[in-house]
Amino acid sequence: MRVIVTRPADQAAAWVARLQELGVDAAALPLIGIAPADDPAPLAAAWHSLAQYALVMFVSPNAVAQFFARRPEGCEWPEQTLAGSVGPGSSRALREAGVGAQLVEPAADAASFDSESLWLQLQHRDWAGRRVLVVRGEDGREWLAQTLRGRGATVEFVAAYRRLPPRPDAAGQALLDAAQARPAAHLWHFSSSEAVGHLRALAPAADWSQAGAVASHPRIAAAARAAGFGCVDELPPSPEAVAEWMRHRPPIQSASL
Repeated sequence: MRVIVTRPADQAAAWVARLQELGVDAAALPLIGIAPADDPAPLAAAWHSLAQYALVMFVSPNAVAQFFARRPEGCEWPEQTLAGSVGPGSSRALREAGVGAQLVEPAADAASFDSESLWLQLQHRDWAGRRVLVVRGEDGREWLAQTLRGRGATVEFVAAYRRLPPRPDAAGQALLDAAQARPAAHLWHFSSSEAVGHLRALAPAADWSQAGAVASHPRIAAAARAAGFGCVDELPPSPEAVAEWMRHRPPIQSASL
């Protein structure tokens, strides 16, 4: 069985390489394109005012990568400003960017990696009168922002990147065609509900009832089930978790977990 990794191109390449190291047949079919924000000025302004924020929360590894790619010369991360992450990928990217001591992230054994799990690590702090910056794409979930505002914080947003519809190249189209022709021979890995939606747009007539999927969050798993995948399981967002699932995978006809 071949694993199809649908993350944005850079992340998908790293995942495929790691899965192959673990002995898993894997290939990339990015279902979300990432491009820099149209206007870099707000990012530069955010960097220059970082010390004014009690927390800067990053919604994804792409948010980290694009934010740090726009770091003005001479700007450093303030010691007093926390860096919030909702999952292992963002945490890894922040550590690689040199933000480790200030990192706040969900517990390693969290039931899911999302804003709710991050809030469990933040809820005991005093947020009244504090400023918070959320680094994301053009839009996103508002749950954490609303929760922080309810505790008296001022929450602002900055767009670090744009999400684009996928444009498969010849290899990607061939992979999509193969997955439709032999659905039971492929396992889809989804890290975004938007990616599931883009797959439905690329292959509107596809029958995925004999195909399997794994997802990194219950909302994403629900989107995959709605798209008709025959077996959908939820896994931690790591290649190691996918490789372990492959070693003990259930038959596609089994009930979804």
